[in-house]
Amino acid sequence: HAEMHDTFAEWNRGELDSYLSEITADILGKTDPETGGPLVEMILDQAGQKGTGKWTVESALDLGVPAPTIAEAVFARCVSALKQERSVAASRLRGPQTTFAGDRAKFLEALRRALYASKICSYAQGFGLMR
Repeated sequence: HAEMHDTFAEWNRGELDSYLSEITADILGKTDPETGGPLVEMILDQAGQKGTGKWTVESALDLGVPAPTIAEAVFARCVSALKQERSVAASRLRGPQTTFAGDRAKFLEALRRALYASKICSYAQGFGLMR
């Protein structure tokens, strides 16, 4: 978690500077006082909805403006709310147990660029709705 904290903190000093990058770095750097482990591991992976994402996607549909990145973010929150179903599936469907063996620096740069591209897509879709 320390390496992820350092990576997000570094990214937040550049073109990925944002509130979400900042709080991601912050939470990845925190330790749970009760367990001594990473605090992020103690946080329930289940998100709620306020409705703003849904309203945005509904507006996009009404206006005929494509907003797939925003829509998928809403759907991801919906899946997140299905904690019990996800826990059952995780107990039955094991993912691959691999260790990354490639060039770490190249991988992190590709990941940074992908995150930057996703931000551009999100902003473009939001601006498209404001026209």
